[in-house]
Order: sequence, then structure tokens, then C-alpha cells
Amino acid sequence: MATPLQKHSPPKPATWLVAACLVSVYVIWGTTYFAIKVGIEESPPFFLMGTRFVVAGGLLLVWQLLRRQPMPTIKQWRGATLIGFLLLVGGNGAVAVAERWVSSGATVALISAMPLCTALWSGVFGQWPRRMEWGAIVLGGIGAAVMLMGRDLQGSLAGTLVIMLGISSWSLGTVLSRRVDVPHGPTGFGAEMLAAGLIDLVISASLGEHWAAAYSPRVEWAWFYLVIFGSVIAFSAYRFVVERVSTTLASTYAYVNPPVALFVGWWLGHESFSTNTLFGLPIVLGAVALLAWVQSRGSRREDQSPPSAALAIATSRK
Repeated sequence: MATPLQKHSPPKPATWLVAACLVSVYVIWGTTYFAIKVGIEESPPFFLMGTRFVVAGGLLLVWQLLRRQPMPTIKQWRGATLIGFLLLVGGNGAVAVAERWVSSGATVALISAMPLCTALWSGVFGQWPRRMEWGAIVLGGIGAAVMLMGRDLQGSLAGTLVIMLGISSWSLGTVLSRRVDVPHGPTGFGAEMLAAGLIDLVISASLGEHWAAAYSPRVEWAWFYLVIFGSVIAFSAYRFVVERVSTTLASTYAYVNPPVALFVGWWLGHESFSTNTLFGLPIVLGAVALLAWVQSRGSRREDQSPPSAALAIATSRK
């Protein structure tokens, strides 16, 4: 029986659509860490994030208005504000602050521990991963630990702690997003981004950050990329997988983003990374494959179960 805070699940999306969303999150988000690093060269972190999300969220909501879609209710705005704060202020804001001291590649290497934290928060709310899923998550955590032992993150304790705070905030927001009343689809995504962007700007003003537009094409392009690709496309794809499939599968981006971010940081930003990364990355990539296989096998079993068995499975996992 569903609890009052749980929302009825819509029909499962097509496999190709889920795959397209995951690929966009894997690849695009892997490149946004470097884009943030470029953006904060001229813009303070909360101002950068605030303007990014206000514009991205506003674009999505205007698009929904043109399509004559209903806007969020007051209750849904409260839910969107909570989720937007946890994901985009506490999560992305922490990344923007930390990248003042830590390289983009090292930042995303630490964030590869996200599924561990997501699993812990899911357990707090009564939905622990299955045994094989735990195996994949632990394997990914081992790979992350190997990378953490390198010099990349040991040079800045403050930056590492800020990233850990962001991981906790983002993973909690991911779990709660399936339990609070937020509109499905682009309306909800836009509301979350708009609310988070406004909160970011309030924090920016409170901290006395200097509000000024970027003056170099390099930073302007980084901001544009963050708005359109990082927010409108990739964030919407991530929230779609969370809403329609599973938080655990959505969190596998934290395994794939590191090699993408490290390559982009090395190629475009001339960043270096320790040999620990070369040992840790194959481990986390293996965890991605294992977790995807376990999830797909579990989905097939539930789909093939008779109604009574399917009900028992659903009840046991709540």
C-alpha cells in the first residue's frame, strides 16, 4: 500500500528513451564540471549558478505555457523549492564553490561516491537496495576510494568537505523527489530550476558577490553551455530517469562522469591527475555495467511475474 507521500508511478518509458536520457546525463554532465571551472573564472559561484538556473527554469516554464500545460499549484511549488534547493543549491552550488580549490576532474572523481549516499538515504526511507545492487554500489565505492587516495583531492581539505556536503544534499534531494508533490515532466523540472536559481541569487546577494556579466567569449560560452545543455537537456533527462525508472539507475551517472570529466579537463584545461585515477576508473566503470545488468534483470522478473507475485514484490520493496 502506498504511503501518503508516495506518488503513483506513470507507465514505464521505452528502453530507447531511457538509454538516450542516460547517455545525455553521462556525457553532458561529465563536461559541465569543466564548464563550471571556466565560468567561475569571472563569475562568483552562486551568481553563476543562480543566473544559469533562473534562465533554464524560465525557458522550460515558458515552453510549457506555450503548450498550454498547467502550472504548479502552491503545494507543488513548495515541493519544487525543496527539491531544487537540495539538488541545485546544495548540490551544484557546492560543486561551484569547491572548484575554486579543486580541479574539475578531481571533483567529479569524488562525486562518483554518489550512489553510496543515495542508497543510504533510500534505506532511511525504507527502500534498501537488493543484494546484487549493493555489490555494484560497493564496487563503485572501492573505485572511488582508490581515486581519493591520490594527490588530486588531498591538497584541499576544504574543497573535499564542500564536495561531500554537496553529495549528501544531492542524494537526499534525489530520494525525496519521488516522495514529495512535484509536477511530472518539464513543468516540474523548470519549477525546481527556477526556485533554485532564485535561492542562489539570494545567497549570492547575502554573501556580497559581485554581480556582473562575463566579458570574455570563453566564459560566455561556458554559461550558455551550462544553461542549455547542462540544465535544460541533461538535468531534465536525469529527473526523467528518477521519476520514471529508478534513483539507483539515475545515480550511475556518478560512475561514468569521472572519465569524461577527466578527459575534458586534461584536453581543454590542461589539468593533471594522479595514477590512482587510472586504477580507480576501470573499477567504477565495471560497477556501472554490473548495476545496469542487475537492474535490467530485476525489471524483467517483475514484468514477467503473475499479478499476485508482482504485488508481493512491490509490497516488499516499499
